Amino acid sequence: MAKMKTRNTLRFILNGEDVSLADVAPDETLLDYLRLRRALRGSKEGCAEGDCGACTVLIGKLVDGRLVYESVNACIRFLGSLERTHVVTIEHLKGSDGQLHPVQQAMVDFHGSQCGFCTPGFVMSLYGLWMQNPQPSDAAIEKALQGNLCRCTGYEAIMRAARAVSNYGKAAKDPLAAERKAVAARLAALADGARVEIGEGRKRLVVPANVDDFARVLEAEPEATVVAGATDVGLWVTKFMREISPVVFIGGLDELRAITEEKGAVTIGAGVTYTEAFATLSKKIPALGPLIDRLGGEQVRNMGTIGGNIANGSPIGDTPPPLIALGAELTLRRGKKRRTIPLESFFVAYGKQDRRPGEFVESVRVPFPAKTSRFAVYKVSKRRDEDITSTLGAFHLTLARDGTVGSIRIAYGGMAATPKRAAAVEAALMGRPWTEATVEAAIAAFDKDFTPLTDMRASADYRALASKNLLRRFFAETSGTPGPIQVTRYEAA
Repeated sequence: MAKMKTRNTLRFILNGEDVSLADVAPDETLLDYLRLRRALRGSKEGCAEGDCGACTVLIGKLVDGRLVYESVNACIRFLGSLERTHVVTIEHLKGSDGQLHPVQQAMVDFHGSQCGFCTPGFVMSLYGLWMQNPQPSDAAIEKALQGNLCRCTGYEAIMRAARAVSNYGKAAKDPLAAERKAVAARLAALADGARVEIGEGRKRLVVPANVDDFARVLEAEPEATVVAGATDVGLWVTKFMREISPVVFIGGLDELRAITEEKGAVTIGAGVTYTEAFATLSKKIPALGPLIDRLGGEQVRNMGTIGGNIANGSPIGDTPPPLIALGAELTLRRGKKRRTIPLESFFVAYGKQDRRPGEFVESVRVPFPAKTSRFAVYKVSKRRDEDITSTLGAFHLTLARDGTVGSIRIAYGGMAATPKRAAAVEAALMGRPWTEATVEAAIAAFDKDFTPLTDMRASADYRALASKNLLRRFFAETSGTPGPIQVTRYEAA
Protein backbone atom coordinates (compact mmCIF):
# COMPACT_ATOMS: atom_id res chain seq x y z
CA MET A 1 0.00 0.00 0.00
CA ALA A 2 1.36 3.42 -0.99
CA LYS A 3 2.31 5.71 1.84
CA MET A 4 -0.29 8.38 2.63
CA LYS A 5 0.61 11.82 1.30
CA THR A 6 0.82 14.28 4.19
CA ARG A 7 0.97 18.05 4.55
CA ASN A 8 1.91 20.11 7.61
CA THR A 9 -0.14 23.19 6.76
CA LEU A 10 -3.82 24.00 7.18
CA ARG A 11 -5.29 25.78 4.15
CA PHE A 12 -8.44 27.86 3.89
CA ILE A 13 -9.68 31.24 2.66
CA LEU A 14 -10.29 34.08 5.11
CA ASN A 15 -12.51 36.72 3.54
CA GLY A 16 -10.54 37.32 0.32
CA GLU A 17 -7.16 35.97 1.44
CA ASP A 18 -5.65 32.53 0.94
CA VAL A 19 -4.33 31.28 4.30
CA SER A 20 -1.77 28.55 4.92
CA LEU A 21 -0.90 27.88 8.58
CA ALA A 22 1.73 25.57 10.01
CA ASP A 23 1.37 26.82 13.61
CA VAL A 24 -2.07 25.67 14.72
CA ALA A 25 -2.71 24.42 18.25
CA PRO A 26 -5.20 21.52 18.40
CA ASP A 27 -7.49 23.51 20.72
CA GLU A 28 -7.16 26.95 19.09
CA THR A 29 -10.57 28.42 18.31
CA LEU A 30 -11.45 30.39 15.22
CA LEU A 31 -12.51 33.34 17.40
CA ASP A 32 -9.11 33.53 19.13
CA TYR A 33 -7.38 33.34 15.76
CA LEU A 34 -9.51 36.15 14.33
CA ARG A 35 -9.21 38.49 17.29
CA LEU A 36 -5.70 37.77 18.58
CA ARG A 37 -3.75 36.85 15.47
CA ARG A 38 -5.59 38.75 12.74
CA ALA A 39 -6.97 41.76 14.65
CA LEU A 40 -10.42 41.09 13.16
CA ARG A 41 -12.34 42.12 16.24
CA GLY A 42 -15.83 42.54 14.84
CA SER A 43 -16.60 39.02 16.05
CA LYS A 44 -17.14 39.23 19.82
CA GLU A 45 -16.77 36.78 22.68
CA GLY A 46 -19.90 36.83 24.78
CA CYS A 47 -20.54 33.39 26.22
CA ALA A 48 -17.72 31.20 24.81
CA GLU A 49 -20.14 28.29 24.61
CA GLY A 50 -22.16 28.79 21.42
CA ASP A 51 -25.21 30.35 23.07
CA CYS A 52 -25.23 34.10 22.45
CA GLY A 53 -24.16 34.40 18.79
CA ALA A 54 -21.95 37.48 19.24
CA CYS A 55 -19.11 35.58 17.53
CA THR A 56 -21.13 34.50 14.49
CA VAL A 57 -19.29 34.17 11.18
CA LEU A 58 -20.14 32.39 7.94
CA ILE A 59 -18.32 29.28 6.77
CA GLY A 60 -18.50 28.32 3.11
CA LYS A 61 -17.86 24.71 2.06
CA LEU A 62 -18.24 22.70 -1.12
CA VAL A 63 -21.18 20.28 -1.03
CA ASP A 64 -21.46 18.16 -4.17
CA GLY A 65 -19.53 20.84 -6.03
CA ARG A 66 -21.79 23.64 -4.81
CA LEU A 67 -20.59 26.35 -2.43
CA VAL A 68 -22.82 26.53 0.65
CA TYR A 69 -22.50 29.16 3.39
CA GLU A 70 -23.71 28.60 6.95
CA SER A 71 -23.59 30.65 10.13
CA VAL A 72 -21.43 29.15 12.90
CA ASN A 73 -20.17 30.06 16.37
CA ALA A 74 -16.49 31.03 16.05
CA CYS A 75 -16.04 30.72 19.84
CA ILE A 76 -16.35 26.91 19.75
CA ARG A 77 -15.27 26.26 16.17
CA PHE A 78 -11.69 24.98 16.15
CA LEU A 79 -9.20 26.34 13.68
CA GLY A 80 -8.23 22.79 12.72
CA SER A 81 -11.72 22.21 11.29
CA LEU A 82 -11.34 24.89 8.61
CA GLU A 83 -9.44 22.88 6.00
CA ARG A 84 -10.80 23.80 2.52
CA THR A 85 -13.41 26.28 3.76
CA HIS A 86 -14.14 29.97 3.20
CA VAL A 87 -14.39 31.97 6.43
CA VAL A 88 -16.40 35.20 6.11
CA THR A 89 -16.32 37.73 8.92
CA ILE A 90 -18.22 40.98 9.32
CA GLU A 91 -15.20 42.90 8.01
CA HIS A 92 -15.77 41.33 4.57
CA LEU A 93 -19.17 42.98 4.21
CA LYS A 94 -18.02 46.54 3.68
CA GLY A 95 -18.22 47.91 0.16
CA SER A 96 -15.21 48.88 -1.91
CA ASP A 97 -15.66 52.51 -0.89
CA GLY A 98 -16.49 51.65 2.72
CA GLN A 99 -20.28 51.90 2.44
CA LEU A 100 -22.46 49.80 4.70
CA HIS A 101 -23.81 46.47 3.54
CA PRO A 102 -27.61 46.31 3.00
CA VAL A 103 -28.02 44.25 6.20
CA GLN A 104 -26.00 46.81 8.17
CA GLN A 105 -27.85 49.77 6.68
CA ALA A 106 -31.21 48.20 7.53
CA MET A 107 -30.06 47.66 11.12
CA VAL A 108 -29.07 51.35 11.32
CA ASP A 109 -32.26 52.70 9.79
CA PHE A 110 -34.58 50.55 11.88
CA HIS A 111 -32.65 51.12 15.12
CA GLY A 112 -31.70 47.46 15.48
CA SER A 113 -28.58 48.22 17.53
CA GLN A 114 -28.09 49.85 20.89
CA CYS A 115 -24.90 49.00 22.77
CA GLY A 116 -23.67 47.26 19.60
CA PHE A 117 -21.91 44.32 21.23
CA CYS A 118 -24.21 41.68 19.75
CA THR A 119 -24.83 43.54 16.48
CA PRO A 120 -22.08 41.95 14.32
CA GLY A 121 -23.43 38.50 15.18
CA PHE A 122 -26.97 39.51 14.27
CA VAL A 123 -25.75 41.02 11.02
CA MET A 124 -23.90 37.83 10.06
CA SER A 125 -26.88 35.60 10.88
CA LEU A 126 -29.20 37.84 8.88
CA TYR A 127 -26.66 37.97 6.07
CA GLY A 128 -26.58 34.17 5.88
CA LEU A 129 -30.39 34.10 5.81
CA TRP A 130 -30.62 36.85 3.18
CA MET A 131 -28.25 35.03 0.84
CA GLN A 132 -30.49 31.93 1.00
CA ASN A 133 -33.87 33.65 1.21
CA PRO A 134 -34.06 37.35 0.21
CA GLN A 135 -37.74 37.58 1.22
CA PRO A 136 -37.93 35.56 4.44
CA SER A 137 -41.06 35.05 6.49
CA ASP A 138 -41.13 36.08 10.13
CA ALA A 139 -40.83 32.40 11.08
CA ALA A 140 -37.68 32.06 8.94
CA ILE A 141 -36.17 35.19 10.51
CA GLU A 142 -36.90 33.98 14.01
CA LYS A 143 -35.37 30.58 13.23
CA ALA A 144 -32.23 32.20 11.81
CA LEU A 145 -31.88 34.34 14.94
CA GLN A 146 -32.55 31.62 17.55
CA GLY A 147 -28.84 31.54 18.36
CA ASN A 148 -28.40 35.32 18.70
CA LEU A 149 -29.15 37.03 22.00
CA CYS A 150 -29.64 40.78 22.45
CA ARG A 151 -29.45 42.20 25.93
CA CYS A 152 -30.71 45.73 25.41
CA THR A 153 -32.36 46.66 22.10
CA GLY A 154 -35.34 44.32 21.88
CA TYR A 155 -35.97 42.03 18.96
CA GLU A 156 -38.79 43.83 17.16
CA ALA A 157 -36.44 46.50 15.77
CA ILE A 158 -34.15 43.74 14.51
CA MET A 159 -37.13 41.94 12.96
CA ARG A 160 -38.13 45.13 11.14
CA ALA A 161 -34.60 45.46 9.82
CA ALA A 162 -34.58 41.83 8.68
CA ARG A 163 -37.83 42.31 6.75
CA ALA A 164 -36.42 45.37 4.96
CA VAL A 165 -32.96 44.17 3.86
CA SER A 166 -33.96 43.54 0.24
CA ASN A 167 -35.08 47.17 -0.05
CA TYR A 168 -31.41 48.13 0.22
CA GLY A 169 -29.92 45.69 -2.29
CA LYS A 170 -30.31 42.47 -4.20
CA ALA A 171 -28.90 39.24 -2.78
CA ALA A 172 -28.05 37.99 -6.27
CA LYS A 173 -25.74 40.99 -6.78
CA ASP A 174 -24.09 40.78 -3.38
CA PRO A 175 -20.27 40.63 -3.50
CA LEU A 176 -20.30 37.21 -1.85
CA ALA A 177 -22.63 35.93 -4.56
CA ALA A 178 -20.54 37.56 -7.26
CA GLU A 179 -17.32 35.93 -6.05
CA ARG A 180 -18.89 32.54 -5.34
CA LYS A 181 -17.75 30.88 -8.57
CA ALA A 182 -14.17 32.03 -8.05
CA VAL A 183 -14.17 30.97 -4.39
CA ALA A 184 -15.56 27.55 -5.28
CA ALA A 185 -12.74 27.08 -7.78
CA ARG A 186 -10.14 28.15 -5.21
CA LEU A 187 -11.52 25.70 -2.63
CA ALA A 188 -11.61 22.89 -5.18
CA ALA A 189 -7.97 23.57 -6.00
CA LEU A 190 -7.04 22.97 -2.33
CA ALA A 191 -8.20 19.34 -2.53
CA ASP A 192 -4.84 17.60 -2.97
CA GLY A 193 -5.81 14.30 -1.32
CA ALA A 194 -3.33 14.79 1.51
CA ARG A 195 -3.66 14.16 5.21
CA VAL A 196 -2.93 17.27 7.31
CA GLU A 197 -0.68 16.68 10.33
CA ILE A 198 0.45 19.58 12.49
CA GLY A 199 2.43 19.35 15.73
CA GLU A 200 4.00 16.46 17.56
CA GLY A 201 3.08 14.02 20.30
CA ARG A 202 0.05 15.09 22.27
CA LYS A 203 0.19 18.62 20.85
CA ARG A 204 -0.93 17.34 17.49
CA LEU A 205 -3.87 17.66 15.15
CA VAL A 206 -4.81 15.52 12.17
CA VAL A 207 -7.23 16.17 9.34
CA PRO A 208 -7.65 12.81 7.55
CA ALA A 209 -7.69 12.74 3.77
CA ASN A 210 -10.80 10.54 3.66
CA VAL A 211 -12.78 8.13 5.81
CA ASP A 212 -10.41 5.21 5.15
CA ASP A 213 -7.54 7.38 6.28
CA PHE A 214 -9.56 8.36 9.37
CA ALA A 215 -10.00 4.67 10.19
CA ARG A 216 -6.24 4.16 9.97
CA VAL A 217 -5.49 7.21 12.12
CA LEU A 218 -7.91 6.21 14.86
CA GLU A 219 -6.76 2.60 14.83
CA ALA A 220 -3.20 3.83 15.44
CA GLU A 221 -4.26 6.44 18.05
CA PRO A 222 -7.44 5.15 19.72
CA GLU A 223 -7.23 7.72 22.53
CA ALA A 224 -7.39 10.69 20.16
CA THR A 225 -10.29 13.14 20.49
CA VAL A 226 -12.52 12.97 17.43
CA VAL A 227 -14.15 16.29 16.53
CA ALA A 228 -16.97 16.62 14.02
CA GLY A 229 -19.05 19.68 14.93
CA ALA A 230 -17.33 20.69 18.22
CA THR A 231 -20.61 21.85 19.78
CA ASP A 232 -19.73 19.78 22.83
CA VAL A 233 -15.93 19.41 22.61
CA GLY A 234 -15.66 23.17 22.14
CA LEU A 235 -16.99 23.64 25.67
CA TRP A 236 -14.50 21.11 27.01
CA VAL A 237 -11.87 23.67 26.02
CA THR A 238 -13.56 27.04 26.61
CA LYS A 239 -15.37 26.16 29.86
CA PHE A 240 -13.59 23.20 31.42
CA MET A 241 -10.04 23.86 30.17
CA ARG A 242 -9.67 20.20 29.27
CA GLU A 243 -6.73 18.79 27.36
CA ILE A 244 -8.06 17.28 24.13
CA SER A 245 -4.89 16.56 22.12
CA PRO A 246 -4.25 14.78 19.88
CA VAL A 247 -7.32 15.80 17.87
CA VAL A 248 -8.70 14.29 14.67
CA PHE A 249 -10.99 16.63 12.74
CA ILE A 250 -13.54 14.80 10.58
CA GLY A 251 -16.12 17.48 9.75
CA GLY A 252 -14.90 17.75 6.16
CA LEU A 253 -15.08 14.04 5.27
CA ASP A 254 -17.67 13.78 2.51
CA GLU A 255 -18.11 10.03 3.00
CA LEU A 256 -19.51 10.65 6.48
CA ARG A 257 -21.98 13.26 5.25
CA ALA A 258 -24.14 11.02 3.07
CA ILE A 259 -27.91 10.64 3.54
CA THR A 260 -29.22 7.56 1.78
CA GLU A 261 -32.91 6.73 1.56
CA GLU A 262 -33.99 3.15 1.04
CA LYS A 263 -37.32 1.42 1.27
CA GLY A 264 -38.58 1.98 4.76
CA ALA A 265 -35.49 3.63 6.24
CA VAL A 266 -32.83 6.31 5.94
CA THR A 267 -29.12 5.88 6.63
CA ILE A 268 -27.43 9.00 7.99
CA GLY A 269 -23.66 9.38 7.95
CA ALA A 270 -22.04 10.28 11.27
CA GLY A 271 -20.89 13.63 9.91
CA VAL A 272 -24.33 14.82 8.78
CA THR A 273 -25.31 18.00 10.59
CA TYR A 274 -28.74 18.68 12.04
CA THR A 275 -29.29 21.25 9.29
CA GLU A 276 -28.38 18.77 6.57
CA ALA A 277 -30.61 16.06 8.04
CA PHE A 278 -33.60 18.34 8.60
CA ALA A 279 -35.17 18.15 5.13
CA THR A 280 -35.21 14.36 5.02
CA LEU A 281 -36.14 13.70 8.64
CA SER A 282 -38.84 16.37 8.90
CA LYS A 283 -40.46 15.04 5.73
CA LYS A 284 -40.25 11.30 6.45
CA ILE A 285 -40.63 11.49 10.25
CA PRO A 286 -42.54 14.76 10.84
CA ALA A 287 -42.25 14.64 14.64
CA LEU A 288 -38.48 15.08 14.34
CA GLY A 289 -38.77 18.43 12.55
CA PRO A 290 -39.89 20.48 15.57
CA LEU A 291 -37.35 18.67 17.75
CA ILE A 292 -34.44 19.54 15.46
CA ASP A 293 -35.62 23.14 15.37
CA ARG A 294 -35.16 23.27 19.15
CA LEU A 295 -31.60 21.91 19.18
CA GLY A 296 -29.53 24.98 19.99
CA GLY A 297 -29.61 27.89 17.59
CA GLU A 298 -29.06 27.90 13.84
CA GLN A 299 -25.29 28.11 14.33
CA VAL A 300 -25.27 25.01 16.53
CA ARG A 301 -27.46 23.07 14.10
CA ASN A 302 -25.10 24.01 11.28
CA MET A 303 -22.16 22.55 13.22
CA GLY A 304 -23.54 19.76 15.39
CA THR A 305 -23.90 16.26 13.95
CA ILE A 306 -26.31 13.45 14.69
CA GLY A 307 -23.40 11.01 14.81
CA GLY A 308 -21.61 13.19 17.34
CA ASN A 309 -24.73 13.46 19.49
CA ILE A 310 -24.87 9.66 19.59
CA ALA A 311 -21.14 9.01 20.02
CA ASN A 312 -20.90 11.48 22.89
CA GLY A 313 -23.22 9.26 24.90
CA SER A 314 -24.77 12.07 26.93
CA PRO A 315 -27.86 11.07 28.94
CA ILE A 316 -29.49 14.32 27.79
CA GLY A 317 -28.63 14.05 24.11
CA ASP A 318 -31.80 14.86 22.18
CA THR A 319 -31.56 12.50 19.20
CA PRO A 320 -30.92 9.07 20.83
CA PRO A 321 -34.33 8.65 22.56
CA PRO A 322 -36.45 9.16 19.41
CA LEU A 323 -34.05 7.09 17.32
CA ILE A 324 -34.17 4.30 19.91
CA ALA A 325 -37.98 4.46 19.89
CA LEU A 326 -37.87 4.05 16.10
CA GLY A 327 -35.60 1.00 16.36
CA ALA A 328 -32.47 2.60 14.86
CA GLU A 329 -29.31 0.61 14.24
CA LEU A 330 -25.75 1.87 14.56
CA THR A 331 -22.84 0.94 12.32
CA LEU A 332 -19.45 1.06 14.02
CA ARG A 333 -16.13 0.78 12.20
CA ARG A 334 -12.60 -0.09 13.23
CA GLY A 335 -10.07 -0.17 10.40
CA LYS A 336 -11.82 -2.06 7.60
CA LYS A 337 -14.14 -4.00 9.91
CA ARG A 338 -17.71 -2.96 10.60
CA ARG A 339 -20.39 -4.16 12.96
CA THR A 340 -24.02 -3.16 13.33
CA ILE A 341 -25.81 -3.04 16.68
CA PRO A 342 -29.16 -1.76 17.96
CA LEU A 343 -28.69 1.86 18.96
CA GLU A 344 -30.09 1.23 22.45
CA SER A 345 -27.34 -1.30 23.21
CA PHE A 346 -24.62 1.24 22.38
CA PHE A 347 -25.22 3.07 25.68
CA VAL A 348 -23.72 0.93 28.47
CA ALA A 349 -23.37 3.27 31.46
CA TYR A 350 -22.72 6.93 32.18
CA GLY A 351 -19.76 7.99 30.03
CA LYS A 352 -19.36 4.47 28.66
CA GLN A 353 -20.47 3.17 25.28
CA ASP A 354 -20.07 -0.11 23.43
CA ARG A 355 -17.23 1.27 21.34
CA ARG A 356 -13.97 -0.63 21.15
CA PRO A 357 -10.54 1.07 21.03
CA GLY A 358 -10.04 2.64 17.61
CA GLU A 359 -13.71 2.20 16.67
CA PHE A 360 -15.95 5.03 15.55
CA VAL A 361 -19.59 5.67 14.69
CA GLU A 362 -19.89 5.54 10.92
CA SER A 363 -23.65 5.80 10.35
CA VAL A 364 -27.07 5.27 11.85
CA ARG A 365 -29.96 3.56 10.06
CA VAL A 366 -33.38 4.90 11.06
CA PRO A 367 -36.55 3.01 10.07
CA PHE A 368 -39.49 5.17 9.05
CA PRO A 369 -42.59 4.70 11.23
CA ALA A 370 -45.37 2.80 9.46
CA LYS A 371 -48.40 4.77 8.34
CA THR A 372 -50.49 2.80 10.81
CA SER A 373 -48.23 3.58 13.77
CA ARG A 374 -48.15 6.67 15.98
CA PHE A 375 -44.85 8.38 16.76
CA ALA A 376 -44.21 11.46 18.90
CA VAL A 377 -41.36 13.09 20.76
CA TYR A 378 -41.64 15.72 23.49
CA LYS A 379 -38.84 17.85 24.92
CA VAL A 380 -39.10 19.57 28.30
CA SER A 381 -36.65 22.41 29.03
CA LYS A 382 -36.59 25.67 30.98
CA ARG A 383 -36.49 27.75 27.80
CA ARG A 384 -38.36 26.51 24.77
CA ASP A 385 -35.54 27.31 22.33
CA GLU A 386 -31.77 26.93 22.58
CA ASP A 387 -31.81 25.11 25.90
CA ILE A 388 -30.56 21.79 27.21
CA THR A 389 -33.16 19.14 27.93
CA SER A 390 -34.55 18.48 31.40
CA THR A 391 -36.33 15.38 30.16
CA LEU A 392 -37.34 14.12 26.75
CA GLY A 393 -39.76 11.32 25.90
CA ALA A 394 -40.20 9.48 22.60
CA PHE A 395 -43.15 7.16 21.89
CA HIS A 396 -43.75 4.72 19.03
CA LEU A 397 -47.07 2.88 19.13
CA THR A 398 -48.81 0.38 16.85
CA LEU A 399 -52.33 -0.72 17.69
CA ALA A 400 -53.73 -4.11 16.78
CA ARG A 401 -57.04 -4.29 14.92
CA ASP A 402 -58.93 -4.86 18.17
CA GLY A 403 -57.57 -1.63 19.68
CA THR A 404 -55.03 -3.27 21.94
CA VAL A 405 -51.37 -2.31 22.02
CA GLY A 406 -49.65 -4.43 19.38
CA SER A 407 -46.20 -2.90 19.92
CA ILE A 408 -44.83 0.07 21.80
CA ARG A 409 -41.36 1.48 22.30
CA ILE A 410 -40.83 4.29 24.81
CA ALA A 411 -37.43 5.93 25.35
CA TYR A 412 -36.36 8.80 27.58
CA GLY A 413 -33.43 11.13 27.94
CA GLY A 414 -32.56 12.94 31.17
CA MET A 415 -34.05 10.19 33.32
CA ALA A 416 -31.08 7.85 33.79
CA ALA A 417 -27.32 7.62 33.28
CA THR A 418 -27.94 6.88 29.60
CA PRO A 419 -30.76 7.29 27.09
CA LYS A 420 -33.02 4.44 28.17
CA ARG A 421 -36.18 2.57 27.25
CA ALA A 422 -39.05 2.39 29.71
CA ALA A 423 -39.17 -1.42 29.59
CA ALA A 424 -41.50 -1.88 32.56
CA VAL A 425 -43.95 0.71 31.26
CA GLU A 426 -43.89 -0.93 27.84
CA ALA A 427 -44.63 -4.32 29.41
CA ALA A 428 -47.53 -2.84 31.37
CA LEU A 429 -49.07 -1.55 28.13
CA MET A 430 -48.45 -4.45 25.76
CA GLY A 431 -51.53 -6.38 24.68
CA ARG A 432 -53.89 -4.19 26.65
CA PRO A 433 -56.58 -1.83 25.32
CA TRP A 434 -55.24 1.63 24.48
CA THR A 435 -57.40 3.39 27.05
CA GLU A 436 -56.94 5.96 29.77
CA ALA A 437 -57.37 3.23 32.39
CA THR A 438 -54.56 1.19 30.82
CA VAL A 439 -52.25 4.20 30.69
CA GLU A 440 -52.97 5.20 34.28
CA ALA A 441 -52.31 1.67 35.44
CA ALA A 442 -48.97 1.66 33.58
CA ILE A 443 -47.87 4.94 35.16
CA ALA A 444 -46.76 3.16 38.36
CA ALA A 445 -44.20 1.19 36.33
CA PHE A 446 -42.15 4.35 35.72
CA ASP A 447 -40.70 3.99 39.21
CA LYS A 448 -39.31 0.59 38.22
CA ASP A 449 -37.66 2.02 35.11
CA PHE A 450 -36.18 5.29 36.32
CA THR A 451 -34.63 6.93 39.36
CA PRO A 452 -33.86 10.43 38.04
CA LEU A 453 -31.39 12.83 39.61
CA THR A 454 -31.74 16.41 40.78
CA ASP A 455 -29.51 18.96 39.08
CA MET A 456 -29.57 22.57 37.91
CA ARG A 457 -32.05 21.75 35.14
CA ALA A 458 -34.73 20.01 37.16
CA SER A 459 -35.40 18.18 40.40
CA ALA A 460 -35.83 14.41 40.53
CA ASP A 461 -39.49 14.83 41.50
CA TYR A 462 -40.14 17.17 38.59
CA ARG A 463 -38.49 14.82 36.11
CA ALA A 464 -40.42 11.83 37.44
CA LEU A 465 -43.75 13.61 37.18
CA ALA A 466 -43.00 15.21 33.81
CA SER A 467 -42.08 11.85 32.30
CA LYS A 468 -45.40 10.38 33.41
CA ASN A 469 -47.32 13.36 32.07
CA LEU A 470 -45.63 12.95 28.69
CA LEU A 471 -47.17 9.47 28.42
CA ARG A 472 -50.54 10.96 29.36
CA ARG A 473 -50.06 13.58 26.65
CA PHE A 474 -49.16 10.94 24.07
CA PHE A 475 -52.30 8.99 24.94
CA ALA A 476 -54.48 12.10 24.67
CA GLU A 477 -52.99 13.01 21.28
CA THR A 478 -53.37 9.51 19.86
CA SER A 479 -56.78 8.57 21.23
CA GLY A 480 -58.85 11.50 20.05
CA THR A 481 -59.66 12.42 23.63
CA PRO A 482 -61.75 15.63 23.52
CA GLY A 483 -61.10 18.58 25.76
CA PRO A 484 -57.96 19.57 27.64
CA ILE A 485 -55.32 17.00 28.43
CA GLN A 486 -55.56 15.90 32.06
CA VAL A 487 -52.14 15.81 33.69
CA THR A 488 -50.92 15.71 37.25
CA ARG A 489 -49.56 19.07 38.35
CA TYR A 490 -46.18 19.52 39.99
CA GLU A 491 -45.97 21.61 43.13
CA ALA A 492 -42.57 22.28 44.68
CA ALA A 493 -42.33 21.52 48.38
